[in-house]
Amino acid sequence: MENIVVMFPSLQIGHLVSMVELGKLIITADDSLAITILLTPQHYENKSTADYVKTITSTTPSITFHYLPTLSQQPDPSAHFFDLVFQLITAYKPILRDTLLSISQKSSIKGVIIDFLSNDAFDVCRSLDIPTYYLFTNSAFGLGVMLYLRTIHKNTTESFKDLKSYIQVPGVPPIFSLDMPGTLLDRNTFSYKNILNISNNMAKSQGIINNSFAALEQRVVKTLADGEHIPDGPTPPIYYVGPLIRNVTSDNAKDKSIQWLDSQPPKSVVVLIFGSMGKFKKDQLMEMANGLEKSGQRFLWVVRDPPQEFEKGHEFAKVIEPDLEDLLPSGFIDRNKEKGLVLKNWAPQGEILRHGSVGGFVCHCGWNSVLEALNAGVPMLAWPLYAEQKMNRVSLVEGMKVALRLEMSEDGFVTADELAARLKELMEEESGMRLKEHVSAISKSAKAAVADGGSSRVAVVELIKSLKSA
Repeated sequence: MENIVVMFPSLQIGHLVSMVELGKLIITADDSLAITILLTPQHYENKSTADYVKTITSTTPSITFHYLPTLSQQPDPSAHFFDLVFQLITAYKPILRDTLLSISQKSSIKGVIIDFLSNDAFDVCRSLDIPTYYLFTNSAFGLGVMLYLRTIHKNTTESFKDLKSYIQVPGVPPIFSLDMPGTLLDRNTFSYKNILNISNNMAKSQGIINNSFAALEQRVVKTLADGEHIPDGPTPPIYYVGPLIRNVTSDNAKDKSIQWLDSQPPKSVVVLIFGSMGKFKKDQLMEMANGLEKSGQRFLWVVRDPPQEFEKGHEFAKVIEPDLEDLLPSGFIDRNKEKGLVLKNWAPQGEILRHGSVGGFVCHCGWNSVLEALNAGVPMLAWPLYAEQKMNRVSLVEGMKVALRLEMSEDGFVTADELAARLKELMEEESGMRLKEHVSAISKSAKAAVADGGSSRVAVVELIKSLKSA
């Protein structure tokens, strides 16, 4: 029988990419294993995901995709994105069980690797006595917070939104309670209870796979190894296998963004891209444009249409072509055509960050984007928008010291003067130069981690030993 590892990703394309990259590492290190990735229709009916899956299928035959059927009763599409994710995985539990039983009749399942947001799959796998591992796609910092949440919950009675104080987690800088992920702010919500359940289940898993590398977050890696995050222990084995990112070059040699960057001086361009879901209201877009002009910096900026009133903040919302003439100040694009490029909706972020003309990145603090920047040696301005990104900012600015902090109002608004000042600091001032040197050294560490014999490759080998011992 064929030995396979089954994977169950969450819905976001970034989480799927991390899981596929992990699968590639496993089969490259041991060709006696094959990978089967389970996809719901919410995965494969999304065009960007469908295109990505098609590419992987044609280039990596040892990774196959199993398409789960459509549910007879769909979760409420108007729910908040994370609630929708949890509802969806819960609804798929009977189908998942039948699917794993069917696969096991033809193959030997050595283990199941689930995204931490696919948490309800854990109970199914345990009921079938299948070793189950979690892929935690955020930082070791975030993993420490996730595992310590059980202890915080026991020791507090108030919601984070009401505490208005700093949270102490082993190995990480203090986190102000309102900077905790939005899904955790109210302990009475559906999302909070689900994430607390993730924390409990991860502590009982066969192992945790983390998309970070040991040299990047040494302090929290040590406290995790010492068991400080699960005081009632033991702590499962943790495999730091990152950075799990796509280092591919676009087939389109005529990509407008790359052509434009080719014409710019080295390390002179600031990139503003805000992930797959980041959107701003019109007044903020106007302020950003004014800030870019005031800064005098060269820039590449991806602009999306402002969020509509009916949107719930998730990526299933319809992509609308932005009207740049309406959204940006009059004459902005013409005035800045020599030193700025504005693109609509999308650009090849990874390829852009690796370009020699890029010297800074205004980043929403999503972990995949952070890893792409660090791998490329590009320092950041931290502009968190949603989910766990305010918490990530604490790690980037105060922990790893790879980003500058943008001051913002309580509702997240950043003024033109603030953006201009921080861009100048990043690109021209001594503090920005020191940041660049530090991030350049981290880039070398990231590349060393994934090289032959590097810490992340060793961790993959250890993970495979655990899988094959089942």
